[in-house]
Amino acid sequence: MDFNKPATRWEQQVDLLRARGMVIPDAGRALHYLSHINYYRLTGYWLPFEADHSSHQFTPGTTFDAVLNLYIFDRELRLLLLDAIERVEVSLRAQWAYHMAHRHGPHAYLDASHASNLKLHARHLAQLEKELSRSEEAFIQHYQQKYQKPVSPPVWAVSEIMSFGMLSRWITQMVPSDRAALAKTYQMDQGMLKNFARHLTYVRNLCAHHSRVWNRKLTVTMPLPRTKPTGLKANMSTTRTRNIYNTLVMLVHLLSVISPGSHWAERLIALLDKHQIETSKMGFPSGWRAMPIWKTSVEASHENH
Repeated sequence: MDFNKPATRWEQQVDLLRARGMVIPDAGRALHYLSHINYYRLTGYWLPFEADHSSHQFTPGTTFDAVLNLYIFDRELRLLLLDAIERVEVSLRAQWAYHMAHRHGPHAYLDASHASNLKLHARHLAQLEKELSRSEEAFIQHYQQKYQKPVSPPVWAVSEIMSFGMLSRWITQMVPSDRAALAKTYQMDQGMLKNFARHLTYVRNLCAHHSRVWNRKLTVTMPLPRTKPTGLKANMSTTRTRNIYNTLVMLVHLLSVISPGSHWAERLIALLDKHQIETSKMGFPSGWRAMPIWKTSVEASHENH
């Protein structure tokens, strides 16, 4: 089948949505948002409102404002996720550098004996050296100008020029005993930390590239924790593991370690309430508000007002 759809003007897009049953009281307002967001991007937010996907007819009463509300919520959710992920990433950089330096020396990352896979270590080291060669950070340039050997800076410096993806790959390739020391900081076991670092990198990239996360089926998932963190599994969904809910639970736990008294969980709940979101689309289980992770986090943030 050949593609033969012509491009449509914004006015035509408004007419098309109306013809399919969407209620648009203010055509000018809808045209404004379509011209700045893109019809195709908004498609992901009005799909749940379609009564029949083949004909794209909307459920009676579907409004443009309801679709826009979901879009704005998802945008604000991504920003909130990035806020939490930044704190986790910065913490992981600090902890990885500290543990490697104190266990094996300032240049431990250069030694392949501390990696679980020699080929991957060589590949990751080459990528890191490429980043170092083009870094304009003053502390990297200072080291390279002042010291001859080793050519590469100490681990606490190189950790600061890594992307989160690169950092997660180094954490993934740590030998289990080293990763266990790092995981202990977060009350996790080393296997959970390994998988979650990879998962969180994926979620971070979704947010950074403005992709929909609200009702997305995540392709890089995280396993449910077994015994560590203690009691955390009871707050998670065991059936909707491809939605964002379990990621949110893990972030609330990590922030309780990194930023005690954080208002992040309270801000998330306020965002859900503000936009009147159907949380089941995100994998939230029924009765989630009464679960300890949410009650404890909100109570702790109130104590720190």
